Amino acid sequence: MIGLVAAVPLALTSVTVKAKDIVDTAVGAGQFETLVAAVKAAGLVDTLKGDGPFTVFAPTDAAFAALPEGTVENLLKPENKDQLIAILTYHVIPGKVMSGDIAGKTASVATVQGSKLSIDATDGVRVDNATVTAADIETSNGVIHVIDTVVLPN
Repeated sequence: MIGLVAAVPLALTSVTVKAKDIVDTAVGAGQFETLVAAVKAAGLVDTLKGDGPFTVFAPTDAAFAALPEGTVENLLKPENKDQLIAILTYHVIPGKVMSGDIAGKTASVATVQGSKLSIDATDGVRVDNATVTAADIETSNGVIHVIDTVVLPN
């Protein structure tokens, strides 16, 4: 007997690939575990998954590790949530600012926290006392610029 193979038509559907938001991009990068933990502890996940757009100056795990010993652990305590929120929102500015938008310029920009952040893009890019080590990581709701130091509001 000869076996018959039935041809089954393949259903081709279009799959929309949605760009990751700021939080998912940071999680996937692997170098922002401390930042992601802090964002969760501060209750800012939903905000940073919101429509935006936001520009985030994201300190790496190494940047957090360079803080005085015990600083991160202390900030993650529930009783220090307000201070943690202030520090994290100082790393965020409203709107999407790409490196090309500021190249060759200096500026003082208002952060989500309320204080002004100093940006100097005349020789590389510095944000307060931090250096941008990777720029223009686009997300569905803004952009991430990687920085090597945690910046603190005055």
